Amino acid sequence: GHIVHNWKARWFILRQNTLLYYKLEGGRKVTPPKGQILLDGCTITCPCLEYENRPLLIKLKTRTSTEYFLEACSREERDAWAFEITGAIHAGQPGKVQQLHILKNSFKLPPHISLHRIVDKMHDSSSGIRPSPNMEQGSTYKKTFIGSSLVDWLISNSFSANRLEAVTLASMLMEENFLRPVGVRSMGAIRSGDLAEQFLDDSTALYTFAESYKKKISSKEEISLSTVELSGTVVKQGYLAKQGHKRKNWKVRRFVLRKDPAFLHYYDPSKEENRPVGGFSLRGSLVSALEDNGVPTGVKGNVQGNLFKVITKDDTHYYIQASSKAERAEWIEAIKKLT
Repeated sequence: GHIVHNWKARWFILRQNTLLYYKLEGGRKVTPPKGQILLDGCTITCPCLEYENRPLLIKLKTRTSTEYFLEACSREERDAWAFEITGAIHAGQPGKVQQLHILKNSFKLPPHISLHRIVDKMHDSSSGIRPSPNMEQGSTYKKTFIGSSLVDWLISNSFSANRLEAVTLASMLMEENFLRPVGVRSMGAIRSGDLAEQFLDDSTALYTFAESYKKKISSKEEISLSTVELSGTVVKQGYLAKQGHKRKNWKVRRFVLRKDPAFLHYYDPSKEENRPVGGFSLRGSLVSALEDNGVPTGVKGNVQGNLFKVITKDDTHYYIQASSKAERAEWIEAIKKLT
């Protein structure tokens, strides 16, 4: 409400440039409309985290700076409304609408991400995530937060552009032991080893901060790197998942492809220093895509496909996972040119 800031159920109808809302009596809408929101020149904020105890909000600000706060019944319903309202706001700009459709399912993390900076901001007393007691299957877990709340927070703080990117970032935070799962559902997701579901984007998966989140994770083995192999020109870089050689678990790494000399290095995104944790020469290497139907020999865990393999000159096998078939093809093509 605008005068008394209480919350009331309303029936909404979205039209091309207007959002109408009606009173409800006996489960039916009462005509005429109670009011309308003109969408021309409107701005939308979703997720909106201005009310700590209301995580499912959409905020609309009209051309005249009137603010409306709308609360949905579920995260899926909120995002569906936000997507359609955003489309209506830009209905006169077909190019903008098409761009929104692409952005919704795009995947592109920035080239440099500091996980320490993200976690420090998560702990900020004013703008961070505030853990609270949550219940799952009759048990209460103190100082926890739900998966979808963290995904909302990552988007609202501009660390990711959409939910796909935010889930990937959340998985990276957990892989690097900044966060840990709590409860039956989250622990089950971890045991499945599924990169896409390690950090479930829903309201039933619980997580908490790891006690050692501020400790720098030290490298288990020192990698001897000559200045020569790091002197090449960077031709491609980005985030990919790599299977470990010993534990066979999957971790997100920032890969950097260089030429003259041709090397592929990978970096730990949780570390502040810009030093690779591994790498290999591409001269004499073989690179190939792996079939998406079933789990290929040598690959462990419930992987999502889009896999490729690099076999080095000394017969070391690297299993790498891209976020899409298109990204996999780009990496394979770039690597082949340098082998």
